[in-house]
Amino acid sequence: MATPTTDVDRWHMRAAIGLASRGLGSVAPNPAVGCVIVRDGRVVGRGFTQPGGRPHAETGALGEAGDLARGATAYVSLEPCSHHGKTPPCADALITAGVTRVVVAVTDPDPRVSGQGIARLRAAGIEVTEKVREAEATTVNEGFFRRIADGRPMVTLKLATSLDGMIGAIGGDSRWITGEEARRAGHLLRARHDAVLTGIGTVLADDPMLDCRIEGLGRMNPIRVVADSSLRTPLDSRLVRTARDVPLWLVTAAQAAKSHGEGYTAAGAELLTVPTADGGLDMRAVLRALAARGITRVLAESGRAVAGSLLRADLVDRIAWFRAPTVIGGDGMTAVQSLGVVAVAAMPRFVPDGQVGLGQDVLETYRRSTY
Repeated sequence: MATPTTDVDRWHMRAAIGLASRGLGSVAPNPAVGCVIVRDGRVVGRGFTQPGGRPHAETGALGEAGDLARGATAYVSLEPCSHHGKTPPCADALITAGVTRVVVAVTDPDPRVSGQGIARLRAAGIEVTEKVREAEATTVNEGFFRRIADGRPMVTLKLATSLDGMIGAIGGDSRWITGEEARRAGHLLRARHDAVLTGIGTVLADDPMLDCRIEGLGRMNPIRVVADSSLRTPLDSRLVRTARDVPLWLVTAAQAAKSHGEGYTAAGAELLTVPTADGGLDMRAVLRALAARGITRVLAESGRAVAGSLLRADLVDRIAWFRAPTVIGGDGMTAVQSLGVVAVAAMPRFVPDGQVGLGQDVLETYRRSTY
């Protein structure tokens, strides 16, 4: 008979999920996994997926536990893998180490695993308890799950506005609406995503860098992606000039890449071509192209055009909305272009997910109302 889930199980699984979150932004296309190994009530090993996806969480935790893993319980935030990739199967590593019980938060949706890891553990006589803090573990790996289920990354839309939803004054001035603490939190968001997506309008208006400028997190720079159907990104922009230091992908139309893409590739940028729609890029195709390159988490940090395109296509999974205690007025620049909503029932809807004060500003987070 399986051991009932206890408060101790939930406690250790919370720690495993916390460890997993440390890998966000650095492990794609792999999932971010955490593992805690407990023997006789004492934690003897901890691990989480390392940058690039290896070693896996279980390998790290088993290495720390050593011989103490024999007879222990392993808490894993995602089902242990059962296939040979860049590393041997983690299910086999747990079996070889002699653990007697494995507690799993959520099943791995990857067809190469999808229950086979759990089956392999049970076939070896290891007791397996499933679905402990399943919802929390799913949230951490939403990008990985979304890429497998829908062929696209998870999208977080970042907005920084006045109280009335404006991103700039009538003359175009937008620096800075929010304060230093909010901007620092925005840089941390970049570090926790695989890629940051912006549009050509933002590039031409702001000449952004889109990197992570938090001390100690420089290695966590996301891949910078510009949706630029006609390749109007200036060759002397900061993005292009730093393309060899921080990866830059320009998503464009095939004709533009063919006619004048050479200067960008010579500077170190990569060109991705996708179909166009209504004179612009098909945003669903843009995201699929990113997923095909292994991206699981995208931070959309753009102007009103890209924000509107993503919302109209129902491609926004989370919103990080930074609000400053200011009012600009109706003649300001709105955060999102027209969505064509003609009835209240047709509005995109999200569920409040949290709120935190950042100096005088507030960060509100939302998630889509249905997965």
